[in-house]
Amino acid sequence: MFAKIFGATTAGIDGILIEVETDVANGLPAFDIVGLPDVAIKESKERVRTAIKNSGIKLPPKKITINLAPANLKKDGCGLDLPIAAAVLAAYGLLPQARCERAMFAGELSLEGNLRSISGILPIAIQCREQGLQELFLPVGNEQEALLVDGLQVYPIVKLIDIIDFFNGKKQLFPAVKAASSTEENERPVLDDFSDVQGQFIAKRALEIAAAGGHNVLMCGAPGTGKTMLARRMPSILPSMTRQEALEITKIYSIAGLLKNGAGLIRHRPFRSPHHTISNAGMIGGGRIPKPGEVTLSHNGVLFLDELPEFNKTTLEVLRQPLEDRQISIVRINGAYTFPSNFILIASMNPCPCGFLGDKDRPCSCTPTEIKRYTKKISGPLLDRIDIHIQVPRLAYKEMITTEKTESSACIRERVEKARKIQTARLAPYSLYCNAQMNHALIKELCFLTKGAQDMLRTIFDQLKLSARSYDRLIKVSRTIADLESSSTVTDRHIAEALQFKNNTELREL
Repeated sequence: MFAKIFGATTAGIDGILIEVETDVANGLPAFDIVGLPDVAIKESKERVRTAIKNSGIKLPPKKITINLAPANLKKDGCGLDLPIAAAVLAAYGLLPQARCERAMFAGELSLEGNLRSISGILPIAIQCREQGLQELFLPVGNEQEALLVDGLQVYPIVKLIDIIDFFNGKKQLFPAVKAASSTEENERPVLDDFSDVQGQFIAKRALEIAAAGGHNVLMCGAPGTGKTMLARRMPSILPSMTRQEALEITKIYSIAGLLKNGAGLIRHRPFRSPHHTISNAGMIGGGRIPKPGEVTLSHNGVLFLDELPEFNKTTLEVLRQPLEDRQISIVRINGAYTFPSNFILIASMNPCPCGFLGDKDRPCSCTPTEIKRYTKKISGPLLDRIDIHIQVPRLAYKEMITTEKTESSACIRERVEKARKIQTARLAPYSLYCNAQMNHALIKELCFLTKGAQDMLRTIFDQLKLSARSYDRLIKVSRTIADLESSSTVTDRHIAEALQFKNNTELREL
């Protein structure tokens, strides 16, 4: 007898519909799975057979053939255990085939017949709705994640036998309902506040500009000047996320297995700070079947790289594509995968290995060769993709002991959100929302410069020998500064402030 059940797997950050076709025929007893299954799916036949037996169901020994369609797509994970078990039961006539074709199944089976929660439920639920299926059967613990998708009836299941009894009318199951906490999408988490940072007004201004325009930042300064403290407060001044952004991030964390059971929608922007020993695959994603890396886990948030020169040079170079294209493409023999990576890069570094080059109070103990080797780890093309470069000086004693509160993150965020609204209105026809996303054509079309600004730019371009990318980024930072002042044009004053945040090695030539 033939039966077909719908399941799903993930590819990249999207769910893929899998048709589990099952044929049960007379012959030598066998259980074969075809359709490019990975090791976990090949092993599922033992989990399925034992789970059915331990659920009190005795199946006559027959030749069972499972086909996972489409056959040319590599399938991974253990989320197909439940649809395979349901397909086998339907082929044996224990589940009504017509009723099962209106539903999707996802979950891992234990040998006892219980269901275990799995990662990647949100993209699977989205795929379920897109395919017009109204019911989703999954393990208890995954229901709140699936309920983020509207228009689905989600049935949390504890045991395999519950599905059999439900479909045969022996037991009643009720669709899950959203927990109250999962609907509070506008709730902001408690974050470190900029009011705790004494002094460093130029650095705070630079981070405000970066938050307003989505620009990347490199902070350079001696150890202990507050670079990490400043970076960790960056999420507190970023605009509140839209529901679409929150769904994107939740889907990514679901696939990565970093979403806690019952956590619901992720309401705050991610802040990722990987250690400098991270591998290339850990940074951009990878594996035989690629999973999201740090650049994708930072999507719509902040990627903080502390002590930038300590990272492996090849690991830094792989950041070029995501910084430029705001997505990363990974090609494997079984397909190409695209992961989003629209993040703000905040990097920090010391000016030399000992950290005191240029310090007024402590002499540098590094040789010129050591300094050159240290700074050479960061390539020119990578520096060219960082819009804002700032020096973070050592605080004076009177700044350390002052009791006067500085501007809070809430006040800064108010200006940032106002500037972002201006940018969104200007860039909405192009499906963009911040200045850092503009290309050269949009800069020429949307950035109106006064005569004084044009003259200043001409002088800067000629003296600094700017690349086309550096020229564009200088204008984009200037446009953001103008937006913070609600100015419709970019003036020479805006250009002058943006110039302060250029690479110091370039400014010395002026």
